[in-house]
Amino acid sequence: MFYPSRILLSLFFLFFTVFAFSQAMLHGRVIRVADGDTITLLDSLNQQHRVRLHGIDSPEKGQDFYQVARQFSNSFCFQQWVRVEVLDYDRYQRAIGKVYVGEQELNLALLKSGLAWHYLQFDRSESYAAAEAEAQLYQRGLWANPTRIAPWEFRKLKRRKVSP
Repeated sequence: MFYPSRILLSLFFLFFTVFAFSQAMLHGRVIRVADGDTITLLDSLNQQHRVRLHGIDSPEKGQDFYQVARQFSNSFCFQQWVRVEVLDYDRYQRAIGKVYVGEQELNLALLKSGLAWHYLQFDRSESYAAAEAEAQLYQRGLWANPTRIAPWEFRKLKRRKVSP
């Protein structure tokens, strides 16, 4: 016997399951590189989206390798069409995600080049850990600097200096 209500109910659950587990995606052209791990893209509706790269932390302004990391990201994606796999949003309303130009991932490229730290507080992926370990082993980028300070430590020190 044919039960249209069962078919509709099944389709509803199928759609809901697919929608609930799908990642949000942004597509657009990068119009600004704020620093090594923050970009702004313009989508096809002319809406701007600020994106913070997931799972990594690049040097802060005033730190060694800040300009190098920013320039790397600029060369990698500025004025390029990118795809962003959005994983979350932060308190500043920035999308947190993985940025791709074609099949190349910016987050991973920064780690491999030694221009960012793997941000273990927010990511536990083996590929990021391996990329950082390889950069450390071959002393790429900031890993060649024996006095390097992680960005989160740099921010903490900066806050202490400012507060009375």
